[in-house]
Amino acid sequence: MGIEIERKFLVVSDAWRTLGQAVLLRQGYLSSNPDRTVRVRIEGDTGTMTVKGRSEGATRAEWEYAIPVTEAAELLDRLCEQPLIEKYRRRIPVGSHVWEVDEFLGANLGLVVAEIELGAEDEAFERPDWIGAEVTHDRRYFNSSLIRAPYSRW
Repeated sequence: MGIEIERKFLVVSDAWRTLGQAVLLRQGYLSSNPDRTVRVRIEGDTGTMTVKGRSEGATRAEWEYAIPVTEAAELLDRLCEQPLIEKYRRRIPVGSHVWEVDEFLGANLGLVVAEIELGAEDEAFERPDWIGAEVTHDRRYFNSSLIRAPYSRW
């Protein structure tokens, strides 16, 4: 079993826009149940399926598998809950960590969040100037929640 320890923050300026390469992500959920989410994603020319358990703090169980991109596309179009999540992601190294900045599209247009994966929930990390309030524990910002309650309806 894999473990994901991830903290999520709002982004407060556009300084990140000149950092990192933007890559389009399309993702959907075969299950968005908080106890067991099953996500399908296409990132560039790579397909993945990820199974995650319920979050306990900033930690949850996670298993991720590569799948053929053609199969990922079929799952997204035929079986995943709609609408899909579409966003541009930039990976930005800061200190000894990599921040992932997601700029959402569609019904979530205008939402920009940054995530950082850690080895422990209390691990120290460098916080760039463009990082704002932490929203790790606010379920509204979970991608699996944004399909039912998009940012545009808040």
